Amino acid sequence: MMNLKSNFLTAFLILFAVITVSAQEVFKNNDLTITKLEKNMWVVETTDMTTMYIIEGTEKAMLIDTGTKCEKLNEVLKKITQKPLYVVITHAHGDHDGNIRFFDEIYLHQADTVLLTKSYKGKVNFVKDGQVFDLGGTKIEVVHTPAHTPGSIVLLDRKAGNCYSGDAFGSGQVWLQLRPLSPMKTYVESCTKMEKLMDKGITKIYCGHYPYVKKAYDKQYITEMRTLAEALINGTAPEATPHPQKVSIACENPMMTTLGGATIVFDSEHIK
Repeated sequence: MMNLKSNFLTAFLILFAVITVSAQEVFKNNDLTITKLEKNMWVVETTDMTTMYIIEGTEKAMLIDTGTKCEKLNEVLKKITQKPLYVVITHAHGDHDGNIRFFDEIYLHQADTVLLTKSYKGKVNFVKDGQVFDLGGTKIEVVHTPAHTPGSIVLLDRKAGNCYSGDAFGSGQVWLQLRPLSPMKTYVESCTKMEKLMDKGITKIYCGHYPYVKKAYDKQYITEMRTLAEALINGTAPEATPHPQKVSIACENPMMTTLGGATIVFDSEHIK
């Protein structure tokens, strides 16, 4: 009986250790906190609620997005990895490309160059749908998912089952029909594309504003987003209310509607 209890306690402690390591804070300063979420994968959460992800392979590493107010971000990253770094921007909004000045080279979809700050002096490499970055033992694939912006991309780690989505599908709430404007049907197409990828092995969507949700989304979330977008097109969506926030690149009177865990902010005059 004593051996049984001892074995149970040992197994519990091992399980507890695994769970603890899987979400372990590894660095913190006045601008950000870095937490290890999975093997060779970290989330960077800034104090103003923006998000970056670090993925490390055996040869290279990748930084997904660059946040906003983070002093000496390039030096901070060296506390996590010393490997050569790909800096990939999911889309060119200021809360995702705000620290590109710390890097000599970035990767971005060409359709978002209209949004890219003109003050950046480094090299801009354009990514394409289906392009693969080989980090050594880990491959990250680019998928073009426009609507939030014309050049919004998500990044897939098929081996881990992970998608890093930026704001393509929001963080519980997605802002659509910002300038430059995309019709709602474009978002439906991107959601449908994501659903098919999740049918083929992607199980976790790590969103662009992780501090708000502290979790990865599953396929149900994407399906709710697609269903809500289709309902807006068809005129059958739940009643919309004015959004309390004004954004300079949005319409003058943004509206919002919710279905399950999905909320869409939209321009009522340009749905179709």
